[in-house]
Amino acid sequence: MEQRDWQGVLPAITTPFHDSLAVDHSRLAKHVAWLVQNGCRGIVALGSLGEAATLELDEKVRILETCKHAVGDRVPVIAGIAGLSTAQSVDLAKRAAAVGCGGLMVLPPYVYRGDWRETKAHFDAIIGATELSCLLYNNPIAYGTDVSPAQMGELSEHANLHAVKESSGDVRRVTAIREALGDRLNVLAGMDDAILESIPVGAVGWVAGLVNALPVESVRVFELARNGEWEAARALYDWFLPLLRLDTVPKFVQLIKLVQSEVGQGNASVRPPRLSLEGDEREQVLALIRERLACRPA
Repeated sequence: MEQRDWQGVLPAITTPFHDSLAVDHSRLAKHVAWLVQNGCRGIVALGSLGEAATLELDEKVRILETCKHAVGDRVPVIAGIAGLSTAQSVDLAKRAAAVGCGGLMVLPPYVYRGDWRETKAHFDAIIGATELSCLLYNNPIAYGTDVSPAQMGELSEHANLHAVKESSGDVRRVTAIREALGDRLNVLAGMDDAILESIPVGAVGWVAGLVNALPVESVRVFELARNGEWEAARALYDWFLPLLRLDTVPKFVQLIKLVQSEVGQGNASVRPPRLSLEGDEREQVLALIRERLACRPA
């Protein structure tokens, strides 16, 4: 991948499981192929939505292999790189390169929230471990680590760091990154309910979640906004927004998988410590999903 490739809608894919909670590779292959057929520009595996923290290293590598075989050279497969230790993360990055992945999404360490000297050393090790194009994932809400535009500038000394997934929840950060770095890094929106706000201030891509269930609508709203067709974009976004907000709460994995199950694209199985929704909680979400799908735009 090159910097120009970090654009468009890039699904952060869910990981499908059998009832036994083993990875369902047949469903995974069909799913990523379906996303590409519906206009997605890449496949981001092993992210937070993919329940990467519950996957063993060998499972992660096999997931990357399945994705690569399913999409071939049509779009890049991007590996989410995270672990408890820097060594674990570097190992996964090297294995992703060996599989043939086109890029890496680089996360801060699990659990430990270091100072900038430590965090930068972690990022430096991963980005420098391969020649693959890298996307820095900034999500202070989920990971407690906020990389400032100035710190992104320090990391941009790596020639293969090409983009940042911005999930701070503040669209002003998109402007701040572009003010500090110009066009050095492509900025991709990382929260589903901020895409229409992020594009006008400079975001050129979207690492999306609800796209797992609704790729046609996801690609359409992105393209309408990118092309400046704001009236049509706003109308579609208004319909989509109650579902997009499911991506921004602690149970986002369970919620997005439930939407997938309602549109016939997988089941709602998740790995502990997550548990599938049940009772009133499940029924309330299902009512919302079904109400939105009942008035789904043609």
